[in-house]
Amino acid sequence: MKYLVLLLLLSPSLVFADSGNISAQITPNSNVLITGNQIMITADITNNQNTQQPFAYLTQVKNHDQVVISLSWLTGSLSPRQSFSPAQSWTPTISGVYAVEIFVWQSIDNPDALSPPLSMIVTVKDPIR
Repeated sequence: MKYLVLLLLLSPSLVFADSGNISAQITPNSNVLITGNQIMITADITNNQNTQQPFAYLTQVKNHDQVVISLSWLTGSLSPRQSFSPAQSWTPTISGVYAVEIFVWQSIDNPDALSPPLSMIVTVKDPIR
């Protein structure tokens, strides 16, 4: 059976996965971002198997209308017990409420999930001037 453990870090917000397959926790009051500031959507991925595991790491950001406004991915392969911390950047340009989602799949062409998706809601505000 194939499982990966994820840790999602959306600077400055933290979501982590542990306890069996995946669980998520968001640090309180840290999900407010500022327009124009680049953030990194990061996850710690660990291959808990005894075999090599190819993967595709996808991040997407949806606006309040559920329209995907940012989509990026990278692919790789993890050796047994190896960990990796992929990161994708996003710079919000418009204030509003957004859903940030992370998926870890077998590959881009094979969307079989290696772990449940992680998601969080963030609020983007204009800087105070």
